[in-house]
Amino acid sequence: MSKGYKVKEIFYTLQGEGAHSGRPAVFCRFSKCNLWNGREKDRADAICSFCDTDIKGIDGVNGGEYSSAEELVAKVCDIWAANEIDNRFIVCTGGEPALQVDTELVDLLHDAGFEIAIETNGTLPLPDRIDWVCCSPKGSSEVVLKKCNELKLVFPQEGAMPDRFDDIEAEFYYLTPMSPPKIDDVIFPSEDDLTKRTIEYCLNEPKWRLNLQTHKVLKIA
Repeated sequence: MSKGYKVKEIFYTLQGEGAHSGRPAVFCRFSKCNLWNGREKDRADAICSFCDTDIKGIDGVNGGEYSSAEELVAKVCDIWAANEIDNRFIVCTGGEPALQVDTELVDLLHDAGFEIAIETNGTLPLPDRIDWVCCSPKGSSEVVLKKCNELKLVFPQEGAMPDRFDDIEAEFYYLTPMSPPKIDDVIFPSEDDLTKRTIEYCLNEPKWRLNLQTHKVLKIA
């Protein structure tokens, strides 16, 4: 019998960023992360202190503790809202999905016709046969992944500037302007200033592409 999975939320929307931007997808957001516990009081001391996602608990839409891979895949299939069964696409995100995504889940999602993408901080090994890997390193964390489809950095990050990851092979290299977190007694540059700095970096280092979070611009989930 397979293990259980703790899921914050599952929903159907458009992928808002990266190479698959605009593509319909089921997002399965796993709870828990190994770089921040989700508690605001601990944000300032976390390796990843700027996360803009609620990753704590299992109380989101379609969230819960799924007792098996079969149960979770059945829910994902129910949520896929398109009439056709072709072009099924799921994004496993978090939190840190690599804490929970395993070979059994990957195999059952494939059996159900899904192409599988994962958004990971790269600190943990991944099961085989994931179709699309987006690696987004955070802070000073040690990255074990050395090959991915997308390398996507939030920019700028102390300890995680682009040149630190020259040893990672990717098809696409993206920089996402940081949304300044709200941390007591810490003053960040404005969002406009951070976007300008990201644009300037891409212009000077054209290996990197600007990545905008269109789902936020469109105000969709």
